[in-house]
Amino acid sequence: MCVGVPMKIVEIDYPMAVAEAKGVRRTISLMLLPENEVRVGDYVMVHVGNAIEKIDREAADEIWKALDEVLEVLDREEED
Repeated sequence: MCVGVPMKIVEIDYPMAVAEAKGVRRTISLMLLPENEVRVGDYVMVHVGNAIEKIDREAADEIWKALDEVLEVLDREEED
């Protein structure tokens, strides 16, 4: 299974960037997105260290809500 996570771009030095999610910062590649389409403050879907698409804030929030729910279920299963 492949999982991408939404992250907010906080620094850009194209083709690389620093993105943040839930207080964790990572250096990511922007090579799959056109340079003129990404700005600091944008949200991107990150898979294996690569931004694969630009998304809006609402989509990022919805995805994190779903991921948090999955993690909660997995945590409960481990406790049983």
